[in-house]
Amino acid sequence: MRLMADDRIPFGELEAKWQSRWREAGLFRTPAAPREGKKFYCLDMFPYPSADGLHVGHPEGYTATDILCRYKRMRDFDVLHPMGWDAFGLPAENFAIATGTHPRIVTQRNIANFRRQIQALGFSYDWDREVDTTDPEYYKWTQWIFLQLYKKGLAYESKIPINWCPSCKTGLANEEVYGGVCERCGTGVERRDMRQWLLKITAYAQRLLDDLPGLDWPESTLAMQRHWIGRSEGAEVDFKIGDHKVTVFTTRPDTLYGATYLVLAPEHPLVEDITATEFKGSVSRYIEGAKHKSDLERTEIQKDKTGVPTGALAVSPVSGRKIPVWIADYVLASYGTGAIMAVPAHDERDWQFAVRHELPIKKVVEPPAEALKADPNLLKDKAFTEDGIAAFSEVIDGLPTPQAKTKMVAWLEEKGVGRRKVTYRLRDWVFSRQRYWGEPIPIVHCDKCGLVPVPEDKLPILLPDVRHYKPTGTGESPLADVHSWVNTHCPACHAPARRETNTMPQWAGSCWYYLRFLDPRNPARLFSGALEKSWMPVDCYVGGAEHAVLHLLYARFWHKVLFDLGLVTTKEPFQKLRHQGMILSFSYRDPRGVYHGYGDIEQGEDGKARLSGTGEELAVQVEKMSKSKKNVVNPDDVLAKHGADVFRLYEMFMGPFDDSKPWDMKDIMGRVRFLRRVWLAFNDPAKLSAGEGLTALRHRTIKKVGEDIEIFHFNTAISALDIYLNAIDAAKEPARADAEVFLTILNPFAPHITEELWERLGNPAFLSARPWPVYDPEKLKESQVEVVIQVNGKVRAKLVVPAGSPQDALKAAALADSKVKAESAGREVVKVVVIPDKLVNVVLK
Repeated sequence: MRLMADDRIPFGELEAKWQSRWREAGLFRTPAAPREGKKFYCLDMFPYPSADGLHVGHPEGYTATDILCRYKRMRDFDVLHPMGWDAFGLPAENFAIATGTHPRIVTQRNIANFRRQIQALGFSYDWDREVDTTDPEYYKWTQWIFLQLYKKGLAYESKIPINWCPSCKTGLANEEVYGGVCERCGTGVERRDMRQWLLKITAYAQRLLDDLPGLDWPESTLAMQRHWIGRSEGAEVDFKIGDHKVTVFTTRPDTLYGATYLVLAPEHPLVEDITATEFKGSVSRYIEGAKHKSDLERTEIQKDKTGVPTGALAVSPVSGRKIPVWIADYVLASYGTGAIMAVPAHDERDWQFAVRHELPIKKVVEPPAEALKADPNLLKDKAFTEDGIAAFSEVIDGLPTPQAKTKMVAWLEEKGVGRRKVTYRLRDWVFSRQRYWGEPIPIVHCDKCGLVPVPEDKLPILLPDVRHYKPTGTGESPLADVHSWVNTHCPACHAPARRETNTMPQWAGSCWYYLRFLDPRNPARLFSGALEKSWMPVDCYVGGAEHAVLHLLYARFWHKVLFDLGLVTTKEPFQKLRHQGMILSFSYRDPRGVYHGYGDIEQGEDGKARLSGTGEELAVQVEKMSKSKKNVVNPDDVLAKHGADVFRLYEMFMGPFDDSKPWDMKDIMGRVRFLRRVWLAFNDPAKLSAGEGLTALRHRTIKKVGEDIEIFHFNTAISALDIYLNAIDAAKEPARADAEVFLTILNPFAPHITEELWERLGNPAFLSARPWPVYDPEKLKESQVEVVIQVNGKVRAKLVVPAGSPQDALKAAALADSKVKAESAGREVVKVVVIPDKLVNVVLK
């Protein structure tokens, strides 16, 4: 190994050497059990191993947790830092169908590639604990948890309207549909009535809300959890439509007198019965159109409010007045009662609908006097939705909104036409998928016994090894055609029976993986109770904000079920959560709309991006990485050119950890130059003195870098290291004390080069196992400082003086300086401005 003439670092050799030595020494192996008060369980949201491999955005979170874990080990913590693969799901199956390669082969190949790429970055994972959700020894326990859910009545089968993706040919949970399209493939989603397995997450809605306080999570994520659970307090109210009763839920019972129409969901069971003959055609057409929209698309706030009348009239239980009944797709059969009372004067959505369809608007809440004074146009062109004073409402006239609500609910209960009610936006989780590549649901269908759970000692129910796994599109899984697998015997009566052919969603394996990492090779139990008690909860969980609803909500639900079963001792799985920002990339598009990759780009003399060869100017945008836009940056390419340590430093230096920021190949050179300077400064012990060195700066940097790592301010920690290195380089005789501290606190960020330089200084391996240096608060201040001397604002001298020197002493020293004396000779000194430890400015006339 040698230093190149142009001071480049032999990073490839360093990485291979030190990664091999760490592995051989078992340096990052997790202790069997943590010491009291010393445990630190740090977890990345484990990746889905796609065929494309990593792009530079993926390792951002992994780099952050690796820095944190290396730092914690140096601080004498027992660290659990594992990695695994969330490998079931649609992408692998779709890729397999397209290429004719079995999903199992595709998945294992992808895992091998992901593992290679992650290991190349030198992350300190305990690879002995690696898990793969497609491993039968893993999904045996996913199936076991499902059986516990079933036994508790939390897993059930039902025929329900679901979101159906005609491209993926499977059902989707509401959370997997965005803007009316499938989150996986972008195809428009349809509504279909299908047999599905559901998990009763709604039974835990209140607990999922109640346990959010106390979690160290981003407030935006907590807000999204609260919003998705959607607790609403109000009342159920009964309206009569002929001989039928329709119940609505409202959070504003104080506005009942302002209800001017009723709206039913298109799927409401009473629609057919109440629709007048002359309206049946338009109602039927509207219902058919609603089937092709997802719940999220139907309830989008900005959506145009469509609907049709039924010709029926409902009777208000408070006024006895008759109001028209409409159907509209912004009302969902699966939410609340599937019917709403519309109060357009005091609900913005109802206002929009009423204005569009020329329905009456009746004011029943007066804005407070101060609100009217501030905005005299209230209620003239929009709904007034705030609290106020009840008006034109016989039972509650003149009451402020809170008291009006209470009295109105009491009146409804007294008259038997309503009742107090709490509802939730959260719906039961559609848990089954009509695909092959997922965990088989361990249920048997018996004509005599009905649904029968598979005995626990018969787990895992293995996926059959089939050659054809293309979705049928009929609503049945491809497994339905594997007769040798489907046909079985009932575990209860032993009569011929059929296996459940739907599989679990990809979310299943990720709901509990953090627990299997505690005891990944246990063949007899989900995990050891003693290990769970020792390691849980996860102390720091890091992943993308895109999982703020789906994964986190589902994992919290399963955890609470396991808590109720006595299997876990904590109410919540993840105590601290941090999200990394998205790493964006530059895209280059020519005037014809064709995108070009980085290799096709050259910088013009005018600084603009141009197409190599033609010189054609290209439009440049900062966007999300996409293969179609040819702006994906592969970490393999960066590592081949600059090495893992440069990559790690640049990822953390780009900006605040949770901000989105663009990857720029030009900016990475700053970190290249930084590490070259480190290499040149510390590769020869003969260059270093035994002096005291930069004592104050050394202790300040130890403090700053450690504190910044703890709060994920990695970019400012690296800036502090820049400052420290500049000072070391500027010293006449760099001290060994500074070199060793610098390498130690740089080690979590750039472990390969620092291990090598540590060894070259004659120290024993491993630097990664050394204790983090301790700063002395008494030594944070400089004993001496450099004070700038100015005359009329222009620098004339610099003096080194004792830190904290009195202003009179600084003034005297400045006036005694030879250059100041020469310039002030024969001139009047008007005043002397002193900024202690910084500057003295002598103002002359």
